[in-house]
Amino acid sequence: MERLRLAFMGTPDFSCSVLNALLTSGHDVVCVYSQPPRKAGRGKKIVPTPVHRLAEEHGLEVRTPLSLKTEDIQQEFSDLDLDVAVVVAYGLLLPKPVLEAPKYGCLNLHASLLPRWRGAAPIQRAIMAGDTETGVGVMQMAEGLDTGDVLAEARVPISEDTTAGSLHDALAAAGSALMVETLNNLQTVRQSAAVQQEDGVTYAKKIDKAEAVIDWTLPAYELGCHIRGLSPFPGAFFEHNGQRIKVLNAEFVEGRGKPGEILDDALTVACGEKALKLTVLQKAGKSPMDAKTLLNGFALPKGEVLG
Repeated sequence: MERLRLAFMGTPDFSCSVLNALLTSGHDVVCVYSQPPRKAGRGKKIVPTPVHRLAEEHGLEVRTPLSLKTEDIQQEFSDLDLDVAVVVAYGLLLPKPVLEAPKYGCLNLHASLLPRWRGAAPIQRAIMAGDTETGVGVMQMAEGLDTGDVLAEARVPISEDTTAGSLHDALAAAGSALMVETLNNLQTVRQSAAVQQEDGVTYAKKIDKAEAVIDWTLPAYELGCHIRGLSPFPGAFFEHNGQRIKVLNAEFVEGRGKPGEILDDALTVACGEKALKLTVLQKAGKSPMDAKTLLNGFALPKGEVLG
């Protein structure tokens, strides 16, 4: 195995799994790039990103430029004399001089089976679309949006109770192992890289807050996928008696009634076609709970119609 000199470029929790794997891989992580610290929480304190915090815990140099477009920032990157830059949900555009600076270029771990679900929200969109399988891929980065050649892939199933949260964790684990394996066998995988075909391209646009409002007129299966794709964040919700209730998971069941009508005492709700049994819910400021626990302190009687 060739010992590689690496930079890591990432920002959220998903990226941390890969950075942790690289730190024990035998390769040298010489610098970490992440989004700049930003205000967060009620106190609006300046908070570094999860990747930033992890890198500092391991004594790594961390760089947080607002952009990579200036010549001085690009020169600083080039001066690292890298073999590879590993990019995982970084959030900044990599200009051509950055893409070409490392000896073997920049490798991106993307949370889908490209060319399906290029773009910002591949985990959520795969579930929301009713896909039964997704995965992770290591891509040789090019100037387009997720258009580079695919070096390696790992497939992950999506079941009827998979949420965006559980799929996030499964893909992070699979992606960490896949990236290390790819780096360990880089010369071999580069020779067998697969060009992405334009047939089958779909785009995973960023989640809009308006999508979180539950539309009970949708068919139950479609709405169930939508709910799980938004769970746990931002969380699909309905409002009742002035309170917002998030639905974090639901079961597809038989049932008929007016869309939004509560059909029984177990919180089965009619949809445009068939029904959903709401299984995991969350009131504002509270932890997730099952339907029985919610109903103990919140009236949602049979026959009521949810908005």
